[in-house]
Amino acid sequence: MKKLLVPSLIAFLLAGCSSSLPTANLEQFSNYTGGQTIGDATSLYWYTERLTFPHTAADYVSAGDYGWYQSDYRWENGNLRELIREGQQLKDSQGLVPYRIHVRFNKEGEAIYQQYRFDEKILPLTSDKLAWLKQEAVNISQRTKEQSNSGIRLIQGYWDGSSFDTCAGQSYQQVEFNETLPSFVVNRLSSIDSYAAFLGTTRANNVVVNQLLMLDDDSHDCIERPSLIEE
Repeated sequence: MKKLLVPSLIAFLLAGCSSSLPTANLEQFSNYTGGQTIGDATSLYWYTERLTFPHTAADYVSAGDYGWYQSDYRWENGNLRELIREGQQLKDSQGLVPYRIHVRFNKEGEAIYQQYRFDEKILPLTSDKLAWLKQEAVNISQRTKEQSNSGIRLIQGYWDGSSFDTCAGQSYQQVEFNETLPSFVVNRLSSIDSYAAFLGTTRANNVVVNQLLMLDDDSHDCIERPSLIEE
């Protein structure tokens, strides 16, 4: 996993790789994306509805030196039925160690299967932990739809000092900022080719940046929507 630079105090440029504002196909699926930064933790979100019901969701969360994880969620008839989360977590003096959580729920919301592996050990999941995991799935749906209603979405891409190329293959020549950038960010952008993930939108040939989520050098790969649950 490449190291991410996740400043919580900046908002910067560039444009979109991940899905767009909600678009429905013939099967009436609507896709949303978003994200947020809280302290050292930065989250990227993906969410899909079928008709008006939750269908699937995913997240990628980086917490700097404390670790990272990615999750995949699945609903059925409006009820969360399965989630898988895997990543790395800081463990005392051992540094980052792997962990994985897999839970299946019945239609009443009870966990009928659960497995929590932490550093090769199998541990129980408390009721509070299960409730927190379920609430995180709900938070993704709420956050992405709120951000979509505000006209912004998750965008990823690469800036070379003169143009921004999104992970989806579009290129933009102009960048607008809705927040003032710290001087060290401005200096970096003027001298170093960079990867960035941010909340924003695109207008004609412009990229509009509302909030920077991640900034790294241009060797950083675009972050794809996690797909951990077998169909």
